[in-house]
Amino acid sequence: MAAILLCVVALAVTLWATKRSLGAGVLAVAAVGYAYGILRANLQQTASHFIFDASLTGLYLAYGSRFFKHEDRGRNSALRIWTVLLLVWPCLVCVLPFQPLMVSIVGLRGNIFFLPILVIGSRLKDRDLRTFTFGIALLNLAALGFGIAEYFRGIEPFFPRSAVTSIIYNSVDVAGGHHRIPALFTAAHAYAGTMVCTMPFLFGAWVQRDWRKLPRVILLLGMVAALCGVLMASTRLYFAVALYIVVIATLSSRISMQKRILWILAVIVLGALALSNERFQRFKSLGDSEMVMDRIAGSVNRSFLEVLLEYPMGNGLGGGGTSMPYFLQGAIRNPVGIENDYARILAEQGIIGLSLWIGFVFWCASRRTAFLKHPWLAGRRLIWYWYVLMFISAAIGLGMLTAIPGTFFFLLAIGWTTTEPAAEAPARSKDLRRSGKAPARPAAPVYAG
Repeated sequence: MAAILLCVVALAVTLWATKRSLGAGVLAVAAVGYAYGILRANLQQTASHFIFDASLTGLYLAYGSRFFKHEDRGRNSALRIWTVLLLVWPCLVCVLPFQPLMVSIVGLRGNIFFLPILVIGSRLKDRDLRTFTFGIALLNLAALGFGIAEYFRGIEPFFPRSAVTSIIYNSVDVAGGHHRIPALFTAAHAYAGTMVCTMPFLFGAWVQRDWRKLPRVILLLGMVAALCGVLMASTRLYFAVALYIVVIATLSSRISMQKRILWILAVIVLGALALSNERFQRFKSLGDSEMVMDRIAGSVNRSFLEVLLEYPMGNGLGGGGTSMPYFLQGAIRNPVGIENDYARILAEQGIIGLSLWIGFVFWCASRRTAFLKHPWLAGRRLIWYWYVLMFISAAIGLGMLTAIPGTFFFLLAIGWTTTEPAAEAPARSKDLRRSGKAPARPAAPVYAG
């Protein structure tokens, strides 16, 4: 009953928040996503697997009537077409008898449930982004608090041993035989992945000039907490992605000299922390070129081709690696396991589904809307560099469409940056709003160069 009650609460809270504003709604979903891992681990009930789904359903219900709003058709028409295509094909595959019905339904959820976020992301405006980014900065700090507690006390008090937490207890390859730190999340990879996802949003908000001092400090601390989380989670892939984001953010032309110096100092302090603690140095194995090449060759070449030859029309939704609840894992027919998101799509949706996704990836990478002159240019540009790298890294990992809440952030960011910014008066400081002086509407967006 406790898990069912939490599902109802998550649905109701997100419905209420979204009715207030889109920014509050997406923040509510993010908050549930942060808490999902630890709640599921401590509530050994089937309904606990649907707490995040209930929250996201609340967002869809509250915002569903605005999905095809006429005023946005010019801005996001191409994005909406891609979203429909990516939704329809898995639905057709679901009715084919490749897998048992329940496996196909869970697989369908893993392939399409997050996709409408693309359209929602295209509707984000300045006031929504400010609410959202300030909230996730606080959530990052809360996650870091749990991570620090697990670092010193161990993970057992927070994540009881069970089939649900087996992946956490199997990750014992940190120096000294320690576990990777999951904080609040389902696993260390989910923790590090979420922290990386928040960094472009937080950086884009932090460089805005009209925040008050305290919110600016909290945004910076939120980014520091994200980087600390990546170190504590000890995941090589997301350490590399975080380093990539840090370098691009540091070189950004939209950041003032004072903020650039402050940002560099924060990065230096975190670098010194990583080099002084052996438990944070698992990333050093990235220097083993033979290991890296073996991993890439196994995921991209040999296994992908094997799946292509054996399942050209797919093995059915859920049969190619989509995460399954432990009580359904034994029902999968001819399960295919491979750490490659594109091979997973191929194994479940066949060549047609994979072709659609490859087309969408190239469309996203070719969009220049992230480089339009805009108050959020620094964040939007950083997101473009980030999601292009994540599309590439999906060839050696899983979770692009199923990570909680990482996929939510990922698709929200893509929807926001592949669409031209809406013409609006950007939100200013509280004093400016109280003065009654309405800021001038921005001119038509132009390319930043």
